[in-house]
Amino acid sequence: MKLSTPLDRAHALMEGRPDNTQLRLRFFERLADCELFILLNEEVKNENLSPELLSYEEAQFVLVFDSEERLSQFSGQVSPYAAISGRMIVNMLAEQNIGIALNLDVAPSSFLLPSEGVDWLDNLIRQTPDELHAKPVAFFPPSDLSADLLQALDQKLKTASGLAKEVWLARVEYEDGHKGLFLAVIDARSGSEGALAKAAHEAVTFSAEENIQFDVVFLSNTDKSLEIISRQGLRIELPEPEVLKPIVSQIPGGDPAKPPKLH
Repeated sequence: MKLSTPLDRAHALMEGRPDNTQLRLRFFERLADCELFILLNEEVKNENLSPELLSYEEAQFVLVFDSEERLSQFSGQVSPYAAISGRMIVNMLAEQNIGIALNLDVAPSSFLLPSEGVDWLDNLIRQTPDELHAKPVAFFPPSDLSADLLQALDQKLKTASGLAKEVWLARVEYEDGHKGLFLAVIDARSGSEGALAKAAHEAVTFSAEENIQFDVVFLSNTDKSLEIISRQGLRIELPEPEVLKPIVSQIPGGDPAKPPKLH
């Protein structure tokens, strides 16, 4: 089978080096971030989903695919489905004793994630950063960082298109003597701070880096500390937002205030 999707490639890397924790976490990060197509046994009604369930070895799994074509190939007929992010599917299934069957029999990334794995992944992506009160006293270049961490941050922050002007990464020392990594987000759009901080912390979590003190701080472009941060730090490019025509979402879960429910 041809490796044609990000999940295919992440799965192949994970399977090729089963003892590599970073590659395993990278696969689950892709699973959470991807748009997935969940096979239903009836059309969506009032934001309620009725997924088709697979029974295997006394366990139940929902059937999800990373493309409409793969879902159609599996079902062999025109079938109802919903397009939802992986993290939302994980959130819906958590503590329901239901696992995820990914691309079953139709792709090299065919994979069964049992209900225990769903609960673990849900716990991982629900984690939120703590609020910081320490005062920085010195900044340094972000040397000796792994390529995995830098790549993870770059990929996560690419999803922040239009949410901030720029981002700087530096090492920092605080007034109480402890040190860590410091991500300065410049001119963040009002209300986006929580999402940006969570995305950055997820990048660190899924990179499997250990013993890292990692802090996200939001600054304006007139902040006096930005001058030294920009001299010592590494600038992470944020893509320019695409100009799209407004559309009315018909996808279940498209409105964060009305997430879909299992039925």
